Amino acid sequence: MVKLKNYNVPLNYFVLFLTFAAAVSCGPQKPVVTRIEGKEISIDEKAGSSTEIERIVKPYRDKVDQDLNTVLAYAPETLDKNGQWQTTMGNLFADVAMQYGNKVFEKREGKKIDIVMLNHGGIRTIIPKGDVTTRAAFEIMPFENSMVVCAMNGATVMELINYFIAEKKPHPLSGLTFTIDKNGVAKNILVQGKPIEDGKIYYVGTNDYLYNGGDNMLFFKKSTAKYDLDYKLRNILIDYFKDADTIPATRDVRISQEK
Repeated sequence: MVKLKNYNVPLNYFVLFLTFAAAVSCGPQKPVVTRIEGKEISIDEKAGSSTEIERIVKPYRDKVDQDLNTVLAYAPETLDKNGQWQTTMGNLFADVAMQYGNKVFEKREGKKIDIVMLNHGGIRTIIPKGDVTTRAAFEIMPFENSMVVCAMNGATVMELINYFIAEKKPHPLSGLTFTIDKNGVAKNILVQGKPIEDGKIYYVGTNDYLYNGGDNMLFFKKSTAKYDLDYKLRNILIDYFKDADTIPATRDVRISQEK
């Protein structure tokens, strides 16, 4: 008996393949991005009336103004940046950075900040007598600087002190006191009320701008360790204002000079 090949089986598979391919090609296709175009549209009289633009912007502006105008505290007197070696604004800023920075530093590292030094130029305005709002914090500290803590030995802290004296600017300072003698040399140096020790490690709070060499404060780069608190100085001020109720003008003597 002669065996005949069954050609119908491959033919059946081929027909099924064509049917499946046709079904897939006729199904819904997902769109694919092949080109992106853009152009600049000027905001002028052709873009729409000023009334229409104002209508769109106003709800957002009103919300921002409401938040910024929120009263957080009260200042019985004006705090400013005037002073030879220290100022009421500088004392407040350094003390607040010490207090609120310590909350984070102690929780994370189990250590305390010994000294805080910021820069006089970083304070952009005063705190006038009267209500203190959120807007005041943005005006005082309009930058995005965050607080960092540096581990520095006593010898490097001495470089900080010598820089302070040479600059002759009232940089905000907390936790450190000293006297400048007639030769322009520091003496009676106390850190947290105790005499400075060359070999001891001190934890010095500052901001990331100064740590990176801003205002030529290169001594911060000699620190043996750096801790980022991820805490903006502006937010430190805002948190303090919320808690303070009444803002004092601190005038304790931190730097004195012999005559």
